[in-house]
Amino acid sequence: MKDLAFYDTTPFDELAWPELNKQIGLKSPALEIFTDFEKTQPMVINSSMSAIDAEKLMQTEHVRLKFVVNSNNHLLGVVSLEDLNSREILKRVSKGENREELSVTDFMRPRNKLKSFDYSDLAHASIKDVIGSLKNSGYRHCLVVDHKHHKIRGIISASDIARSLQLQINIKSDSSFVGIFKAIQH
Repeated sequence: MKDLAFYDTTPFDELAWPELNKQIGLKSPALEIFTDFEKTQPMVINSSMSAIDAEKLMQTEHVRLKFVVNSNNHLLGVVSLEDLNSREILKRVSKGENREELSVTDFMRPRNKLKSFDYSDLAHASIKDVIGSLKNSGYRHCLVVDHKHHKIRGIISASDIARSLQLQINIKSDSSFVGIFKAIQH
């Protein structure tokens, strides 16, 4: 192991900034707010993980959504921290199920229930188009598929859009696309 030297930061007062400091607005390309899995690794969780362990892991990682995959890394569905909250687990336990035997698959939204945009459509859309299309969905996330290459290409997150547009909304309670739509209307 190499020891790194510590230096005094007093002589440095300027922050480094990216060369392209883009202003993102409603007319910006939708790809600006898209998490592309060809550039960013998707957040996955194994389908065999217990619901309790998954909830703890997601809280520790500050992650609100994970892709549930099988041992071959094939997508089975998505699970959100909201899906795994203790209240939902307690409902199942009160019905006689064993808390330790509940897995993420008991709470996930299966792949066949998920809706998505096509990457090629998204490439020709604006952020406003995305928000308008999703405003009544109640979703916090929307998958993006690449029909041409037959894979799930990425995800759009309502909270990422809100952050990018610097909207003054409560990310914990208003971060669905309907919350964003309401915020931009004001």
